[in-house]
Amino acid sequence: MNSIPVLTIEDVATLDGVLGDFLKKAEAELTVVIDRGGNVISQFGDMSVMDVTIIAALAAGSFAATRELARRIGEIEFNALYHQGNGSHMFMNSVDDDTIMITVFGAGTTVGLVRFYSATAAQSVAAILKSLRHNGHGLTFDAADVSTRPSSPIRKIDKVGLHNTPRPDA
Repeated sequence: MNSIPVLTIEDVATLDGVLGDFLKKAEAELTVVIDRGGNVISQFGDMSVMDVTIIAALAAGSFAATRELARRIGEIEFNALYHQGNGSHMFMNSVDDDTIMITVFGAGTTVGLVRFYSATAAQSVAAILKSLRHNGHGLTFDAADVSTRPSSPIRKIDKVGLHNTPRPDA
């Protein structure tokens, strides 16, 4: 999995423009772009519809499980998933090898309309992310960059004052 590109304000505005146009044309409520690990890259629309972080993690898991089902019948993956509810519906489609787009919509639109416009939006999002991953700002985030180890000595305060205390693992 590629690292998550670091987005500047201009990058967010560009993505928001694509996602906003998509939501307007598809008459949907919310769209979220996530990586295959469930990390939110961008979101646009009515955030009160759902807890975006939880949905992103669950959607990534659902896409991964469905990818394995596809492999079992000789497909590489199913590039789109649709979940139909009584009032709210969810459409998820593959943007590229690393990215998924989730769209939440209600009875005011159809899955066909969402699917039709999501194809163009996904292509635009993929082009933006590809450009950022390859040309970017020289900045990316990768989970391997994160350390739980303190970067400086632990400081201890007692009655006498502040003291540097060596780390136990140092």
